Amino acid sequence: MRLAVDITKRLGSFCLHVAFACEDGVLGILGASGCGKSMTLKCIAGIERPDSGHIELDGVTLFDSEKRINLPPQKRHVGYLFQNYALFPNMTVRQNILCGLRAEKRSRAQSEQALHEVMELLGLTGLERRLPSQLSGGQQQRAALARILISQPKLLMLDEPFSALDTHLREKLQIEMKHLLRSYQGATLMVTHSRDEAYRLCDRIALMKTGRILTLQPTKRLFANPGTIAAAAVTGCKNIAKAVKAGEYEVDVPEWGVRLRTAAPVLDGLCAVGIRAHYFNLRCMQNRCQVELGEIMEEPFELTVPFRYENQKSDSSELWWRLSKDCKPAAAKLELGVAPENVLLLYDEAEDRQ
Repeated sequence: MRLAVDITKRLGSFCLHVAFACEDGVLGILGASGCGKSMTLKCIAGIERPDSGHIELDGVTLFDSEKRINLPPQKRHVGYLFQNYALFPNMTVRQNILCGLRAEKRSRAQSEQALHEVMELLGLTGLERRLPSQLSGGQQQRAALARILISQPKLLMLDEPFSALDTHLREKLQIEMKHLLRSYQGATLMVTHSRDEAYRLCDRIALMKTGRILTLQPTKRLFANPGTIAAAAVTGCKNIAKAVKAGEYEVDVPEWGVRLRTAAPVLDGLCAVGIRAHYFNLRCMQNRCQVELGEIMEEPFELTVPFRYENQKSDSSELWWRLSKDCKPAAAKLELGVAPENVLLLYDEAEDRQ
């Protein structure tokens, strides 16, 4: 199963131009609000028409501007979970879900079996006769997802699939979804604002900015080496500062007043470095510097500790250090280290250094 997309669509002064391909597995799409993530899904689903380009799914052309092909949504075999759920308000949960089988030729027994399986999977058993207005936001979203999954689409597209769920239900459903997606025979696109969600569920991640895909990489590789400031920020790096090359394996960070050793060779064109808050370590003897801690912020199981380097510029922002609560620092001044392999080298977005 392969999806290939290369499209352009203008909306006023905004121009969406995306080109990517994905096969079996889950591709996450990350980016700020308004960058074109949802519009990309709508163009693939046939809800919006691109101005130009080509979309192909499993060898079938869904859209081609030159050949004037534009299949209607019901013929694209694409399942799309909308952010607003799009459930029919006058239909029960059962009726809403079975709508997903209207285009399918199944016996009554097969339909009932499929209904039972998807409702059990998504925790909807016992809610068959309720109307959408009688459901919580999370239940509505799960009913909408069940309506999509029951038809076994070739492509599954999820737009913020867990945003309406409470924390416990979100984590429980993510575990179930991960198992479901492993056995799913088609490709999956998932738009999410949560880097944790993306890391848990996505095999690859496409980072979008102002209508363009900046990079598309395997998930773990992107988190380990984001490559650009935008990618580092989206993947959760809290400590980013401008830097200059000081040697083949050294960088100067004027804002922090430190020189750092790196594991990867420093290439020409370096513009910044990033250090994730969890990477600082009391025991690490490399890149070790004197720091002064700020006011500790407690969370249920972790601490966030702001700090400043000894020679850090006074007008620069504090850095963040995150650690387990049972490792609470005893002094306001101490030495912190960071391993060279944990110094992220960040380059200009126009450069492809992956």
